[in-house]
Amino acid sequence: MKLAIVRQSYTPYGGAERFVERALSALARDDLSVTIVTRRWQSGTKHAARICNPFYLGRLWRDAGFAAAVQKVVASGEFDLVQSHERIPGCDIFRAGDGVHATWLELRGRQQSVLQRWLYRWHPWHRYICAAERRMFLHPALRAVICNSQMVSDDIAARFGLEPEKLHVVHNGVDLDYFNPGLKVVHRTEMRARLGIAEDVPVVLYVGSGFARKGVPQLLQAMTHLQHKNAVAIIVGRDKHARRIQAMAERLGIASRVHLVGPQQDVRPWYGVADVFALPTLYDPFPNVVLEALACGLPVMTSETCGAAEALRGSDCGRVCDALDPAAQAQALDMLLAADRQTLEQHARACVSGMGRADMAARLQSLYAQLLAASRRPA
Repeated sequence: MKLAIVRQSYTPYGGAERFVERALSALARDDLSVTIVTRRWQSGTKHAARICNPFYLGRLWRDAGFAAAVQKVVASGEFDLVQSHERIPGCDIFRAGDGVHATWLELRGRQQSVLQRWLYRWHPWHRYICAAERRMFLHPALRAVICNSQMVSDDIAARFGLEPEKLHVVHNGVDLDYFNPGLKVVHRTEMRARLGIAEDVPVVLYVGSGFARKGVPQLLQAMTHLQHKNAVAIIVGRDKHARRIQAMAERLGIASRVHLVGPQQDVRPWYGVADVFALPTLYDPFPNVVLEALACGLPVMTSETCGAAEALRGSDCGRVCDALDPAAQAQALDMLLAADRQTLEQHARACVSGMGRADMAARLQSLYAQLLAASRRPA
């Protein structure tokens, strides 16, 4: 079985890249040959890499040039299956890890003025991505779409009319041993001492890059509404406008209660120090960080437009709010902070009991087997 996985660039902090690493590790088998088709790949994986790095200026040329190079690879017929993590028409499988771009633009418009919405709608790059997305979903070569949440699957079906048999929900897998409630025992006291946070002070943790999209401004506003007036927020992640977030915390009068610690290679100590995890994202198909937090026994507050909210249904391990309602978010955080921590920890861990790496690998193996069997039948 020759499988090509297409990902334009690699960053160790990205959720898509972590999915690829986990999937390839879990799918390791003697009859599987994997090639990464990419511009840059820095993971040190044992799998082969096919570099497609045509010259470009600007992100529209970058994406269009890479797509054209990948389409030539697909046309060569070298691979049994080509799974793309980019919006490239003609691939066998598309993993909709970033959701639907057209939906993101609509939700982004909730925070924009009429002029900003118009500029986004007619921006050349956004127009290209939306057009490529539509061509990809309607392309006759597309055989399967891997959706990391039911939210994304339903959205694609409604927006593009794809047949149900092409849509496969495969939730992200989390390493349930690597992320575990025992991290509190190992890291809580040391990390709080390092940050100057007393043992009895509630800590709300956020992990993610792209602060505006993932709700950090709303989270800061929610901190001002909390009944737990001494609660502290820790913001882990990279953002080019991090200084604006720090300035906002100062304007709101909560700078002493907000710690911006930047991106971290190992986020486990930060899960260990926290009491609640918060991700009031404006749009997120299924963030790995929510699974990691739940696996560590942390209750979660997230938004209605976060696919990971599916993991919280029917359980007391979290709360779901509107992404742009800081007051509701504060109420949810207060409820979680006031609840019994041991009970919440048990419920949180139970939420992800069927979302381990092996569970994800089994679903992917089943999907690949179905596609290969179909492709090898006589015409």
